[in-house]
Amino acid sequence: MKITTRKEIQNYSLPLSIFSTIHIADGIDKDGEEFDILVGLDKKHVEQLKKLSLDKKDEELQNNTGDRNRFGEGSYEEWYQKDRTPFCLIHKRTDTLAALVWFGPKDLGKKSIKFGKELDTPTQPKIENNWHTISCRSYPLFRGTGLMKNFIQYAMNIYKEKFSNVMIWEGQDNRNKPMLKVFSNLGFEIDKENSDLSNNWLVMIKK
Repeated sequence: MKITTRKEIQNYSLPLSIFSTIHIADGIDKDGEEFDILVGLDKKHVEQLKKLSLDKKDEELQNNTGDRNRFGEGSYEEWYQKDRTPFCLIHKRTDTLAALVWFGPKDLGKKSIKFGKELDTPTQPKIENNWHTISCRSYPLFRGTGLMKNFIQYAMNIYKEKFSNVMIWEGQDNRNKPMLKVFSNLGFEIDKENSDLSNNWLVMIKK
């Protein structure tokens, strides 16, 4: 996907206020389909996120993420209060949420909600050593179309511009081979010390 940053973007700091969005870039895929790249999610796309997270037919999402609990059955508002910053890819023609990348402060190696360990509460402990997590999703109509690598890299570049002193890590189910390949191609390396492979928890860090 080719990404073009929009001109004359207003100054902003992260995270944005909840349900606020800023259109920061435009994308076009190999088939000529056009996308908006936004920081933040508005209420309409949060509703789409909730429905996508509850979709039992999307076995890949259900098997590899905790989004059913996090967004489908849980509270987006509470999740957002943990200083999360979402970047979303919106298909222009249908105004459909195609993919999501989010960042936020989180201790290195702390397990996600899928593994039953994440504390989904508004109150956050002090984060040690400036570690921030990254997580990403693509949705069925757009999965496997070559969108994610450039979208993730672009979002990560913007986030690092805003938080130049943070270090980025990613946690996932180690059976999710496509996502392992994506993050490996983005320069992430496996952190054996903080992984728990006996329980399929894999941690990768950006050097």
